[in-house]
Amino acid sequence: MATGLDVELVAVRHGITSWNLERRYQGQRDIPLLFPDAEAGLLALRDALASERFDAIHASDLGRCQETLAWSQAARPGMPVYREPRLRELDFGEYEGKVYDELKELPHYRAWIDSAGELQIPGGESSGQLRERLDGWLEEVAQQAREQGHRKVLVVTHGGVIRELRRRFETLDFWAGIVHQAQGRRWQLTYQPNDAGKGEWQCNCSSAVPAQASETQ
Repeated sequence: MATGLDVELVAVRHGITSWNLERRYQGQRDIPLLFPDAEAGLLALRDALASERFDAIHASDLGRCQETLAWSQAARPGMPVYREPRLRELDFGEYEGKVYDELKELPHYRAWIDSAGELQIPGGESSGQLRERLDGWLEEVAQQAREQGHRKVLVVTHGGVIRELRRRFETLDFWAGIVHQAQGRRWQLTYQPNDAGKGEWQCNCSSAVPAQASETQ
């Protein structure tokens, strides 16, 4: 059996947008950050990451994540930075741009809520389809750890992506994995490859970003 790889993954959610404040489903709509509302959270995130040194950065290609990455000032000269469509938010299809009160009487929306996201949204994705995208991306992270020595990776992404990663690494249920804007999670992981070249991720510990002692587990 091949030797396991230790990888520290730090995943943060983008800053606040107008649709966040209006509680609209954003999904893959390219909604920009809202200023000045986003600034305090972005500055707190920048301070939290100021002493960190990453081997690579992976960020959703949507503008609100690219803006958040720029504000974080985490990228250093020569550091690989990947614009990654697989880190986009869940595709909310027909629900995008709408709020709960506009959807709550629709049978397919109620069924989606009751399924904890496992049903496919009309015109969009299911949580399972999001997990499939993330599985492919995580395999690439493991490959880069093996071949390029990336042991500490920053991920700038969306709330739904972090929720699915928390379900995977922290065994939380669908509703328990929410993180706020410009915040996220840190996971100490081990990737154990098998003889076929694939492998499994094991989470050794997780904590909040920025650090909050009450949320460390």
